[in-house]
Amino acid sequence: MRIAVIIPCFNEEVSIANVVHAFRAALPSAVIYVYDNNSTDRTAEVATEAGAAVRVERQQGKGHVVARAFADVESDIYVLVDGDDTYDASNAPAMVEMLLNERLDMVTGTRVTTSEAAYRRGHVLGNRLLTGTVRMAFGNRITDMLSGYRAFSRRFVKSFPAMAEGFETETEFTVHALELSMPLGEIETPYRSRPPGSVSKLHTYTDGARIFGMIISLIKDHKPREFFTLVALVLLLVGLAIGLPVVVEFLETHLVPRLPRAILALGLILLAFLSLTSGLVLASVARGRKEVRRLAYLAIPATRAPEA
Repeated sequence: MRIAVIIPCFNEEVSIANVVHAFRAALPSAVIYVYDNNSTDRTAEVATEAGAAVRVERQQGKGHVVARAFADVESDIYVLVDGDDTYDASNAPAMVEMLLNERLDMVTGTRVTTSEAAYRRGHVLGNRLLTGTVRMAFGNRITDMLSGYRAFSRRFVKSFPAMAEGFETETEFTVHALELSMPLGEIETPYRSRPPGSVSKLHTYTDGARIFGMIISLIKDHKPREFFTLVALVLLLVGLAIGLPVVVEFLETHLVPRLPRAILALGLILLAFLSLTSGLVLASVARGRKEVRRLAYLAIPATRAPEA
């Protein structure tokens, strides 16, 4: 059973050796791949000295690294983890075991910590809001959508479209799995602070906005009927709010003195019906795309635990 540990890295000279050694100890038979993403420090050299297979991805962003690694690496099981030494490698065997024994396609290491420095309140709140949005739209089978610690089956990896560029890739993992009704699992894992000298690459507000934008885009692409129905409802309500005073005035005076307002209200109501029609048409397109993705997923043999 081939196991690959994939570690995306950008300027993680301080922590990468510990991560490589920890996963080598936890999964002795695994091949450790460190993907250097244009680091300006000695990340690649330190990873090589630690015994990892170092590869380079020139397009900046975690999403680009994931796309490259998933395309290039051939394995039966894939473990993805950040290179900042915040996740506990000792949980990796349990994640792999759950993936195999329960025939799952993705196991997420859900973060548990008592250190506010490791998992700041703002990040916790943002994760809950973003995870809650995805749960409402796609199903409530996940609790920590933004965790960077996961185990995947080959079937998941080789059917994953990998369209994200940055930290939105975790959102894409989750929606891909939920949309295709893949069997999923979660394991609680300790989450600790970065080692001294290591700096986070996550920009709370900028990356949070990008992740939220990704969620909205995925809802539009995968749930167009619901998305455009909501847009139609908003346009209809605004159009009625603007147009009703004009209608009332016309009924009382038989005059339309505020013609621009009447035209605006009519335009918004027409747009509402156009949005609703677009949602119905795109729902059929989305269903066809989902069927193609499902067939591509099923075309890859499932990962099974070796029989005794």
